[in-house]
Amino acid sequence: MPAKVPADTSVGHIHLKVTDLDRAIAFYGDVLGFTLTQRYGDQAAFLSAGGYHHHIGLNTWHSRGAGPAPERAAGLYHVAFLFPDRASLGAALNRVLAHGTPLDGAADHGVSEAVYFSDPDGNGIELYRDRPEADWPRDPDGTLAMVNQPLDVDALRAEGAA
Repeated sequence: MPAKVPADTSVGHIHLKVTDLDRAIAFYGDVLGFTLTQRYGDQAAFLSAGGYHHHIGLNTWHSRGAGPAPERAAGLYHVAFLFPDRASLGAALNRVLAHGTPLDGAADHGVSEAVYFSDPDGNGIELYRDRPEADWPRDPDGTLAMVNQPLDVDALRAEGAA
């Protein structure tokens, strides 16, 4: 019988290799809004939301001064940060765009709304919010029917500015 993880299992944190620790701290802190919880000189830092010990680890142990990972290689495609509601997602999107970070994409997946971009080291990032499970699209037999439709980015931004 295949092993199964408990249903309430979640991803605890990510740890990213970055080339410039100060630049990465500024991006994840000032732009995305995470709080620096601990720093180890110019080698590593940890950031969180809501007082947790860390959601994001950043390090330069093997990457200081290196270029971004090749696009066509195995590795992290993107990390996704789940926001509690549409207004907070819109506010985060407004900060990203005000920083001058271009979007790589935006989508309405039926179950969620998401925006995609890259951090200064080329790591893919998704910011998203889930819709209530009762609103998720389903096929007639009840199976999940996710979609990939255009997202009204202007409306999301307006909600985040309110």
